[in-house]
Amino acid sequence: MATAKLKVTQVKSLIGQCEKNRKVAKGLGLTKIGKTVTVENTPAFRGMIKKVIHLVKVEEANE
Repeated sequence: MATAKLKVTQVKSLIGQCEKNRKVAKGLGLTKIGKTVTVENTPAFRGMIKKVIHLVKVEEANE
C-alpha cells in the first residue's frame, strides 16, 4: 500500500520568525516563498507542519 503524500507550499517569509520555526521549515525543505515540497503523510511530518502552519499551505498530493 502506497503511503499518502502532502504538498507543502511556503506562503509567508521566515524573516522575523524564531530560530525554531526557521529550522523546522528547513527540515521540511522550504527555503523561499512559493517553493513546494512533497512529503510523506507521517506523524513526524504532520508535527513539523503543525509548528509552521501559519507560514505554509498544505494540500494532499495526487500521484
